[in-house]
Amino acid sequence: MSDIPKDFPKPEQLAQVDYKTPAKGWMDTPVKFKPGTWCYPAKPKFVDYLGFANPREWSPADADWKLPENWKEIIHEGFKDRLSKFRSFRLFMDICVRCGACADKCHFFIGSGDPKNMPVLRAELLRSVYRNDFTMAGKILGKLGGARELTEDVLKEWFYYFFQCTECRRCSVFCPYGIDTAEITMMARELLNLVGCNINWILEPASNCFRMGNHLGVQPHGFKDSIEFAVDDLEDITGIRVEAPINKKGAEILFVTPSADYFASPHYYTLLGYLALFHEIGLDYTWSTFASEGGNFGLFQSHEMMKRLNAKIYAEAKRLKVKWILGGECGHMWRVLHQYMDTMNGPADFLQEPVSPITGTRFENAKSTKMVHITEFTSDLIRNNELKLDKSRNDHRRVTFHDSCNPARAMGLIEEPRYIINNVANYFFEMPENTIKEQTFCCGSGSGLGTDENLEMRLRGGFPRANAVKYVHEKHDVNLLLCICAIDKAVLTPLIEYWVPDVGIGGIHELVGNALVMKGEKARETDMRGEPLAGKGGE
Repeated sequence: MSDIPKDFPKPEQLAQVDYKTPAKGWMDTPVKFKPGTWCYPAKPKFVDYLGFANPREWSPADADWKLPENWKEIIHEGFKDRLSKFRSFRLFMDICVRCGACADKCHFFIGSGDPKNMPVLRAELLRSVYRNDFTMAGKILGKLGGARELTEDVLKEWFYYFFQCTECRRCSVFCPYGIDTAEITMMARELLNLVGCNINWILEPASNCFRMGNHLGVQPHGFKDSIEFAVDDLEDITGIRVEAPINKKGAEILFVTPSADYFASPHYYTLLGYLALFHEIGLDYTWSTFASEGGNFGLFQSHEMMKRLNAKIYAEAKRLKVKWILGGECGHMWRVLHQYMDTMNGPADFLQEPVSPITGTRFENAKSTKMVHITEFTSDLIRNNELKLDKSRNDHRRVTFHDSCNPARAMGLIEEPRYIINNVANYFFEMPENTIKEQTFCCGSGSGLGTDENLEMRLRGGFPRANAVKYVHEKHDVNLLLCICAIDKAVLTPLIEYWVPDVGIGGIHELVGNALVMKGEKARETDMRGEPLAGKGGE
């Protein structure tokens, strides 16, 4: 296990979780910053660049967090502002009856046994201060009414536990009142950010994206080189030289994908699949060096940053004069677009309602956002018999599919990915029903928590997903876990390597690229990974 330290606990040790109720009540149980379960704070240069508050050198492990003198007032005013601005926030603060329906639904509680990782109790960390400061009952009854004052210890508790929530929204599926705990986490993080309590794994990608268009800080010439390198690789595999236009004005479609697709593995094999597909159907499209990132780490930090980062996609679509936007295999890009874009940046009236130039299908669901998900686009091509596919080329893959939280729960992309998989692979096996689709378990490292110093909590949080993968691996000999999210591809790799080491990670369009029979291709010997290709090869 190359990414796991040698002295790290073995899987059988980490799987031993104590679910015992603490001896004291939750208000009387102080937070302990255990190594491996919290993230490093944001570096001052990134805080300063983005114009956020209180840039400084500090550590959550220190007693003194170097907060502003009036930090309580700042938090109180920020709380008050958000209660007035977001009706849902006030509603979620008031309507929870603490029934516990969500208690055992969070992967972090399942993996850690810490009661404060129950969604209901994590939200209570914020609600208790809300009651104290903004309700009459809380002011009169105090602790008896579930209220408590905001202290430095409470603020530290917020930081610790609200950065142990991946905003996956699984708990909301089971809440009888429809409370979206992810929205509570987002608000808590915004309040923490007001006094400079934020993490680097969110602010550095956001800063890079704001300055250079993508999370990795890849400059335009680096982006161009990466795409051209992929074109060379695809030619070695297929014998076909494809075109990959960049910053082409007047193209019909702007294609936007996560930066990991052109700069990381196993994402890169998905990129090769895109290039092969677009060439084969003759798609009139363009990449952009400015909108070179589909992901949006603003979702994990603040509404304002989410809005700023999302805007670049639409600004570039307008500059390049495209008709509509096609998006790649990304998770949080689609939640931002599907749930927030219209009120933040839209509607995008300068674009057209998306219509497939190949099949003529009108994507009415994207009538407002003008942006179509790649699995919607490709599944439509297959349904209309526009692709020649040889499923047997993927016979060396026995696959299962991880429903990425944001596309599945937030966007409803449930059947399209499966339709594609069933048309490009002969051996597809579903994980247990209560771990997929709307009830899918999270990767355990989303919302900016996929950093190495947080490794133990990542592996604990990802344990429920890994357990379901282990089930299909043992029952059906599954050897590849597919997903349509860049964060998933990155963090599931060490997670599955730790819990189920014989299973790899891949993207759906990697398998599309393998199965796609391209006109004029050479007899293919390898798949997109350079491994021996199953099936008949090229014609």
